[in-house]
Amino acid sequence: MSSSPAEAAKDLWLSVGLPPAELSNLHFNGNADSAVNSSFKLGVAAQASIGLAGLSAVCFHSLRTGVEQDVSVNARHAVLNFHSEAWYTVDGKLPEGGVWDNIAGVYTTKDDGFVRIHTNFPHHRKGILDILNIPDTAQMTKDDVSRAMRTWNAVDFETAAASKGMCATAMRSFSLWDEHPQAKALQGVMPVTLARIGDAPKREIAQDCTYPMQGIRVLDLSRVLAGPIAGRTLAAQGADVLLISSPNLPALPFLDIETSLGKRTTQLELTDDVDREKLIGLAKDADVFLQAYRPGGLQEKGFGATDLAILRPGLVCASLTAWGWEGPWKDRRGFDSLVQTASGFNVAEAEAYMEYQGLQVGPHMEPKALPMQALDHAAAYLLAFGINAALCRTITEGGSWEVRVSLAGVGQWIRSLGRVAPKIGFGEGQPFPHRLSPPDPEIQKLSMVWHQSGGGGGREMTAIKQAAVLSKTPAKEGCASEAPIMLNAHKPVWLPRK
Repeated sequence: MSSSPAEAAKDLWLSVGLPPAELSNLHFNGNADSAVNSSFKLGVAAQASIGLAGLSAVCFHSLRTGVEQDVSVNARHAVLNFHSEAWYTVDGKLPEGGVWDNIAGVYTTKDDGFVRIHTNFPHHRKGILDILNIPDTAQMTKDDVSRAMRTWNAVDFETAAASKGMCATAMRSFSLWDEHPQAKALQGVMPVTLARIGDAPKREIAQDCTYPMQGIRVLDLSRVLAGPIAGRTLAAQGADVLLISSPNLPALPFLDIETSLGKRTTQLELTDDVDREKLIGLAKDADVFLQAYRPGGLQEKGFGATDLAILRPGLVCASLTAWGWEGPWKDRRGFDSLVQTASGFNVAEAEAYMEYQGLQVGPHMEPKALPMQALDHAAAYLLAFGINAALCRTITEGGSWEVRVSLAGVGQWIRSLGRVAPKIGFGEGQPFPHRLSPPDPEIQKLSMVWHQSGGGGGREMTAIKQAAVLSKTPAKEGCASEAPIMLNAHKPVWLPRK
């Protein structure tokens, strides 16, 4: 794959069977290589994936209405969108807490390797501490975790964590990852794939739509971070997105508030027969079913892609996994930070940064993460792109469709885009603004005001705007849209189609 945003977008656009002529409507501006401080082409990944999400919506709109329009994406705005959770405020204040649990992170192991643990959810935190035989008390610190981790070899701990359904990965270089069976299972797999999974008549078209995805109903059963951002993108494009979470699962308010913008939110417990029937009823009238449950989790409950295609012919089912659909790790849980660590990014970024500083790369080099959750955000926009592409196919040929994206597959794609020379990536690449209240002027210029909807205390939010600018149908966001701020702000019903 080529390293420019236009060529990267072209490769993926053609891979899902969309008309090549539409690519002339996609425009990129700004310097992608210096848009953020990294040795990876994250500016290219951000512009290409965000541009594809926008252009696919424009294509769907054109098929429905005959209206043609352009899409433009600025490189700096795009990489700021790739860190959007950092920039929002509620009632003029930055949200309390943060993305990471206080013991999450990278630890040195007995064999001088490294392990990254992900403990943001309480049950994941408890599971990791149980393996380390550490009581979760108020006095427990990260130093306790560090001492216990030094009694383990890196891969042994990774294996033990996976056997208990917990989230930890050993740090590998690119060369080590390339020899791993999971990496080999991903070879040749595109970062977003479409497959026809059932028959259905061609979708009826609309003649008058204010927004590209207007009248499209999306069930969003996803969590942290890629799935929710994909749903948020569809909402900004005009879809009626209903976010469904369980009242019995832990929330992550720091992320939930920002990733639910534009959606309506409700809660259903799928182990409850009444709530399960409500979800079945909603699915019968949906156009898109987006989910990021653990592998096989929804299929066990009767909501697998083929089950849904029978229930609702013409449905687009979109699924996200960490590691892909084939290979020995396909059923493992995972998050962006873990995939970065396992698949070589943390080693490669650290090596490039040391080269920039004029330091010798050594065997005990500290890992360096990418400056944002780039795999999550790229996966989010590629999910939205795949969903829109599948909806286009429902117009041109009918059928029910499945869209698949994995974080590891997206990482493989980002890696394929090539690298930025360290002196450019770290010397000229722009760091992110500091998180401030009121926001940094750069963030303030790109943000807009939202007001709480669906009940509650009428709070006000600011959040960064969509980076994909459509020339004739601006994004549905800010005061024109929803800001639920809570996970149970609405009833589990669809809005009337308009």
